[in-house]
Amino acid sequence: MTEFFNIFDATLLNSTFRFVTPILLAALGGLICERVGVFNIALEGLMLTGAFTAVVGSYYAGSAVGGVLTAVVAGIALAAIFAYFAVTLRGDMIVLGIALNLLASGLTVFLLRTIFGVKGAFQDPRLQGLGKIDIPGLEVLPILGPLLSGHSWVIYLSWLLVAAMQLLLFHHALGLRMRGVGEHPEAAATLGVSVTGLRYLAVLLSGALCGLAGAQLSLGNVTLFVENMSAGRGWIAVVAVMFGQAHPLGVLAASLLFGLADSIGFRLQGLQMPSQFTGMVPYVVTLVSLFIIETQRRRKAVRS
Repeated sequence: MTEFFNIFDATLLNSTFRFVTPILLAALGGLICERVGVFNIALEGLMLTGAFTAVVGSYYAGSAVGGVLTAVVAGIALAAIFAYFAVTLRGDMIVLGIALNLLASGLTVFLLRTIFGVKGAFQDPRLQGLGKIDIPGLEVLPILGPLLSGHSWVIYLSWLLVAAMQLLLFHHALGLRMRGVGEHPEAAATLGVSVTGLRYLAVLLSGALCGLAGAQLSLGNVTLFVENMSAGRGWIAVVAVMFGQAHPLGVLAASLLFGLADSIGFRLQGLQMPSQFTGMVPYVVTLVSLFIIETQRRRKAVRS
């Protein structure tokens, strides 16, 4: 029992940020889609595509920045396909999201074997990871140092993006228009707001954010690509949007919860617990969150 409580230290919190960031970035993408009335469940496929293309970009460009840019562009390209079918052709968003997730899963496996000639995983000394940034003066502090210093620049960027999303949605005219499109698209259209244009913008931004999430996953948390390495984190991000009620601060809190559960599951492996058990910890938390969301929804339905 003592060994169990020993896992709750500054190192756990430091690693939590690495687990949180892919979920948080993808959830921010889902959040902005939700605000314009697009239910995007293709976050898993977009993140997986970003993880693979980040490795491809890093390998051929010889730099982590090249990998990140490749991942962002790939995420935007795949999101554009989703936007065309969901916004322009008004297809079923659930079906389209699932189809895109399956496409990404199969396509990354195929391209892994085609480009690199390997199965399962790809790792090479030429891959450039994101690296860590040690904040001067902060890294020597006993608690804040290990907690806030020594992360990749993508992790720090994700914190800034939460603040930027908060300002955009609630303190900027563009965010007001986006919220109006999501709540009353017909009324927004009568005021001259381009409903289609804002929905395209939101979906493409979600693709960029998911590409960034994938880059952190394959170049930040590790420096390799494994088939289906997103491992359901995109689906967890969808739940984080619902649990956080599509609010930047709520999504941040939900992502921290899921990231902490993921980090605890990883640390429990050090206590000789079966990996099958430790790996299910974040998904158990996700199921509990879904139960809470459904309970709250039914209570609101009864009151109304």
